[in-house]
Amino acid sequence: MSEQQWILATTEQPPEWFIQAVKQYAPASGGYFAAQLLWQRGIRDDAQLAAFVNPKAYQPANPFEFGQEIHRAVERLQQARETGEKIAIWGDFDADGITSTAVLWDGLGQFFAQNTQLIYYIPNRLTESHGLNCQGIERLAKQGFQLIVTCDTGSTNISEITYAKQLGIDVIVTDHHTLPPERPPVTAIINPRYLHQTHQLFHLSGVAVAYKLVEALYQTLPNVPQQPLQDLLDLVAVGLIADLVQLSGDCRYLAQLGIGQLQEDFKKTPGMRRRPGVGRLLELCQKSGDRPTDISFGLGPRINAVSRIQGDASFCVELLTSRDQKRVNELAEVTELANTRRKSLQKDVAQQVAQKLSKMDLSTTSVIVLEDPQWAVGVLGLVAGQVAQETGRPTILLSTEGVGGLGGENTSSSSPSSPTSSTSSTLLARGSARSVNSVDLYQLVKHQSHLLHRFGGHPYAAGLSLPVENIPLFTEAINQRLRQSLGGTTLTPTVQADLAVTVADLGKELFLELKLLEPCGMGNPVPKLLIQNCWFENAWHRNQQDWQGKKVQYIKAEFDIRDGSTRNPFPGVWWGHYKDELSIGRCDCIAELDYNTFKKRYEIRLMAVRSRQQSAINNQNSALVIDWRNISTLPLLPSPTSPLLLKDCPTSWEDLRAHLRRSLHNQQPLALAWSKPDPKPPEQIWLTLVGLAKYLSRTNQLVTRMQLLEKLGINDQALLLGLRGLKYLGFKISRQDRLLTFSQHSTIEPSLAEAAVEKFLAAVREEQFQREYFAEVPLSTIEAIVNSQ
Repeated sequence: MSEQQWILATTEQPPEWFIQAVKQYAPASGGYFAAQLLWQRGIRDDAQLAAFVNPKAYQPANPFEFGQEIHRAVERLQQARETGEKIAIWGDFDADGITSTAVLWDGLGQFFAQNTQLIYYIPNRLTESHGLNCQGIERLAKQGFQLIVTCDTGSTNISEITYAKQLGIDVIVTDHHTLPPERPPVTAIINPRYLHQTHQLFHLSGVAVAYKLVEALYQTLPNVPQQPLQDLLDLVAVGLIADLVQLSGDCRYLAQLGIGQLQEDFKKTPGMRRRPGVGRLLELCQKSGDRPTDISFGLGPRINAVSRIQGDASFCVELLTSRDQKRVNELAEVTELANTRRKSLQKDVAQQVAQKLSKMDLSTTSVIVLEDPQWAVGVLGLVAGQVAQETGRPTILLSTEGVGGLGGENTSSSSPSSPTSSTSSTLLARGSARSVNSVDLYQLVKHQSHLLHRFGGHPYAAGLSLPVENIPLFTEAINQRLRQSLGGTTLTPTVQADLAVTVADLGKELFLELKLLEPCGMGNPVPKLLIQNCWFENAWHRNQQDWQGKKVQYIKAEFDIRDGSTRNPFPGVWWGHYKDELSIGRCDCIAELDYNTFKKRYEIRLMAVRSRQQSAINNQNSALVIDWRNISTLPLLPSPTSPLLLKDCPTSWEDLRAHLRRSLHNQQPLALAWSKPDPKPPEQIWLTLVGLAKYLSRTNQLVTRMQLLEKLGINDQALLLGLRGLKYLGFKISRQDRLLTFSQHSTIEPSLAEAAVEKFLAAVREEQFQREYFAEVPLSTIEAIVNSQ
């Protein structure tokens, strides 16, 4: 395996006003960490912040912003309603496709009679591909269906759509996948990729596009539906988060609302839940539905597992939509059993892939392509994703088990072969591909389309099938293509940390602060925390048990983490690893902060660890920090190493960073040389300021801003608020060069003065609180901040 490179995200200290704005949403904490993350992720004004954190402050897009296409779709659905036509929802077998189908089933079910006028069809993952196929279309034609509405699929099914048209079936496509060069011959195609990439609807997943179609129909025929449109939002959240789309714009808005709805429904007794099947799934995976990770680590994998193991996932739509508690409990248990089997299969395939990788020279490999006749096709995408992350290379895993047919995961009809052509005489390999390091895997595979039977997918995930005899040529060609595009650049597995923290920082306050960024996803990843110079204690591991209490081959190490910032340890877990894999002695680690609903505790989820000897954070800024706090006589150092003294206790990280930058520039150590502050009560400081103002106005003496700051022991922000309060008390303050003059007049505004004084007192209290913190902040924390510059 390649040596993993650690990167600490470039940090830019946000201004104080932004930190205070963020703190309003996280009153229990200082808001510093969340403000830093939000600032570096492009949230930089009050309006952006409000819309990001609070969905009520966000203005969602109208569904008719899809333009003429959605008008055509609504008109065709109205026609079908008026004439009593039969409609088939054509879905997909992954979590986005299943939830898309469920949204259309419940949503269109308000306008069309379910099971008679409206049905749904989910392709079999193991025998069919993603997308439309001619055999299924032909069956629908024989049953008298005149309209197909796709969800999460269909954009590139040109031949199949043409075939449906020949049989008298109209097609409405709702999808978010790659577009064909020309508009397909459909009645309507609603796909956000036709919009500009800055449009707030551009990143919608399949389920969100399906929701927008239902929303348009609700707006057009508002008196028909019996159930509120909002009832669909929990399904939308599940599909959005499970599909790994960029959670910005309407995606984030819909996910936020949906998670809230998911949580509210779970709080009810099972018999009162609107979606008892979802509630039972959450119970089986020991989640409560209030976190995005409950979907990404709980619901999503379980829904996906059904088609991976059984092929046919049609019953998952019933699981998500039925009110029959006994029935959905049975389906949830079948789903959980499939997920248990998926874990075992995934582990077996991962071990076999690791053996093959150990025999490869990765220094000469740009794209990993591996094959085996025994691999289960349904888990290849999951294992390929693991390998891609570990090696830093796009990974393609193929099963050559000898099953002819339509290809593997994420395949569509974007291929040179006709969907009706016979492949029975050709031995096909089927598999999945995953990418990393911003390599556009879809385009990379597309350039080899002449060697493939079928392929399709996203820039980061694709599915493909190809004749077994083409594998060697495909492997050579795709590696050559990527090497040419990289131009000599070396692919290295990387893991990026967002913030440097200490063990003392971990816990409820930091968790709630970082929770402001949820839901996280592409473009807004879960914050990765760098913890330096730490060590592990009380480590142990065990096999995880499945929902029936049976052992399964799935390992989890548990431990306590410590460092010099606190005497209290903090719990953590490392999924898929043994305790012996933890570093012995001092180390650095990258982790995510989480809340364990089952154990009712805050814990870290370890992502990467290395010993201090190995540690090499990719950050060029470094400085030596000397701790001389509370020392009456400072030591003397030789002049070449004479330190930059910081005698005044800072009140913010920005104060400290300014001195750190100066010490770096001068290439000298930074000595923390302040004493523990002895603050006066804020009310006394205010009275002192008023007294100074009266004395200066009476004597006509001039004073500098620095003299006032030194006399009062406050910072600029508090002084500014204090001077504003003096103006409302009848003082006139004028500036002459850098000097201030005070005089009194008769105009007094009591109510404004009272409000201004309260702001001044609050600012002084906050400043004193921060000064007390920085007076004794652990040196390890300051060193971590140095490394985060």
